[in-house]
Amino acid sequence: MPNELMGKSDVGHFGDRAFKGLTLVMALSVFVLILLIGFELARGSSTAIRQFGWRFLVSSDWDPVNEKFGALPFIFGTLVSSAIGLLLAVPLSIATAVYLTELAPLCLRQPLTLFIELLAAVPSVIFGLWGIFIMVPWLRGNLFPVLQKSLGFLPCFQGPIYGPSLLAGGIIVAIMILPMITSVSREILRSVPGQQREAAYALGATRWEVTRIAVLSYARKGLFGAVILGLGRALGETMAVTMVIGNSPQIAQSLFAPGYTLASVVANEFSEATTDTYLSALFEIGLVLLGVTVLVNALAQLLLKTFAGPGGKPQN
Repeated sequence: MPNELMGKSDVGHFGDRAFKGLTLVMALSVFVLILLIGFELARGSSTAIRQFGWRFLVSSDWDPVNEKFGALPFIFGTLVSSAIGLLLAVPLSIATAVYLTELAPLCLRQPLTLFIELLAAVPSVIFGLWGIFIMVPWLRGNLFPVLQKSLGFLPCFQGPIYGPSLLAGGIIVAIMILPMITSVSREILRSVPGQQREAAYALGATRWEVTRIAVLSYARKGLFGAVILGLGRALGETMAVTMVIGNSPQIAQSLFAPGYTLASVVANEFSEATTDTYLSALFEIGLVLLGVTVLVNALAQLLLKTFAGPGGKPQN
């Protein structure tokens, strides 16, 4: 009998070790995949790295005919369009998630949630077609003139109105990341323990105070994670942004001016690269995009840790 128990125990320990090893391999495979992608991009961009060095990151030249390449306009366009997208999408997404979890009647919660999930499933090229044929003409004829008239004293709202622009790219990015941030934020708010709300109500808090103190404060770390997921998509969004941003490799202070992003230039020009230097420069653009994404997420994780006190508990 003891031998049988020892045999079963050994089998159980072996199963635990095998399961642990299997999950470890799966977890490390993600890290290895990122390293392989970075290695292939670095190998493909070796010619441009040797020829341009660090000047590639700070140069504004993009002249395939004379083989002069610089990534600064694309980095600028990527960061500006993503920042505009987050600035517009985050308040609306979190407000929608709060309404669906805390305020909406039961008869509306499921239909609204379904529509948000359907919006997340729409392909980006559909957003791009809608943006270039409907959104951009409306922005050019209605919203942009109003913004220029009321905020024209700011440099970012000055200059001629083209339609396809950095601001249009930021708006389409906001529309695309809104359902993702909303869905994740809704699940995070739903996971807040009911005792949090009950305790706040017992202390005489109003509904707004309960939402602000007991719910949003408790869930802010998870909400920040939802924003980072949205930022990850914003940085890498390609087709929809390509169709509405104007695709001009220039750095302009006006949001009404056309721009370009890292992902867009690769999608637009990769098939047109006829020389080794041109192709290598596009590979380096991809490497820069990977680096920007990793850097932004690393900074976000650092900020996330600052939101936690000793032991990882959220600070009040």
